[in-house]
Amino acid sequence: MAHADSPSADQATASQSSAQPAPAEGRSPGQTSPEPQGDPTAAALETLLAPIRDSGSDRSLLDLGWIRRLRCQGSRAVLELALPGFAASQQGRIAGEIRTALLSADGIDDVQIELAQPAAPASSGPIGGAGHGSGGQGGGSHGQLPERQGIPGVRRVIAVSSGKGGVGKSTVAVNLACALARSGLRVGLLDADIYGPNAPTMLGVADRTPEVQGSGNEQILTPIETCGIAMVSMGLLIQENQPVIWRGPMLNGIIRQFLYQVAWGERDVLVVDLPPGTGDAQLSLAQAVPMEGVIVVTTPQQVSLQDARRGLAMFLQMGVPVLGVVENMSAFIPPDAPEKRYEIFGRGGGARLAAEADVPLLAQLPLEMPVREGGDSGRPVVLSAPDSATGQAFLALAARLATGGAPTTAALA
Repeated sequence: MAHADSPSADQATASQSSAQPAPAEGRSPGQTSPEPQGDPTAAALETLLAPIRDSGSDRSLLDLGWIRRLRCQGSRAVLELALPGFAASQQGRIAGEIRTALLSADGIDDVQIELAQPAAPASSGPIGGAGHGSGGQGGGSHGQLPERQGIPGVRRVIAVSSGKGGVGKSTVAVNLACALARSGLRVGLLDADIYGPNAPTMLGVADRTPEVQGSGNEQILTPIETCGIAMVSMGLLIQENQPVIWRGPMLNGIIRQFLYQVAWGERDVLVVDLPPGTGDAQLSLAQAVPMEGVIVVTTPQQVSLQDARRGLAMFLQMGVPVLGVVENMSAFIPPDAPEKRYEIFGRGGGARLAAEADVPLLAQLPLEMPVREGGDSGRPVVLSAPDSATGQAFLALAARLATGGAPTTAALA
């Protein structure tokens, strides 16, 4: 076990252990370290360490189980620090705060921090409970996930984003996932639109509850299998009319859970439905996992384009590849006159946005009655009406993305 004998936080940061640590386990507030049992000095030191928190979830390191085996050896305080990989960038800060806290105790004049190997990249807490309790209260820091870590078994991650709501982003994400599955790929759908989780309704599984195995930090959620894809969503974990009222750190936590505490199995593609806008969810995903790229959804109208530009620019500035633009609701096709096209939201907006950013215009999706009907009935249009103009457009989009797109990280003009 490596350790830092001097009081330098930098030395603590540089130390690495070659030993295999015990599995990370969360702890109940106030629970004392098992080694040594009944040691009042160790219990007093725990009280000093309780305020030290993870910047991502805003939870105490003691509750997360990242501080282990706290004990006293004469005037020296000794502990094991077991940070998961996604928290590695906090190591120097945490080690310094530990030193400061422990050296303030009477009789302690030295601190030894033993660094364990990084724990698995699972999130803290039970599935769907990220950030509850102390998390997010009192304006905690909006944590970052600086080390991008792949999802075991998942080969490609494609995000679907939009600058504003109401442009059909979730419809695009759900139908794209189903269309990719129709092409023979093993597909997962992560509904990361935490505040508006509509994928369960669109896929006809709003009344189903996913199985959760394990307890505490070790919980693993089994995705719902439907329409040929595996899907997880906040909508599966809350009641129908329950609002999700979360701050940034809470949002970061649940996205971590959906990435790393779900039994995705072997997946060729994971489609991620992001919430609209340029907020914490987009940042969390971009910083957490290496993405193949993002698709930006817009409608042709000017108001939609203004917000889509901001969203597209955000991903380019973060170095996330942009696979291209999807123009939704390009034209309305009336059911009684399928030969007609009514451009009720304008014309050419998606092409302009793609040209400005020097990215492909991946698809122009018409608006038809089966799109709405399929979304409400839980049978997406690509499955319920694959021969419709919209169904064919989704299948063509999936075929274009099935073998990888042509992403760009060029600056937005």
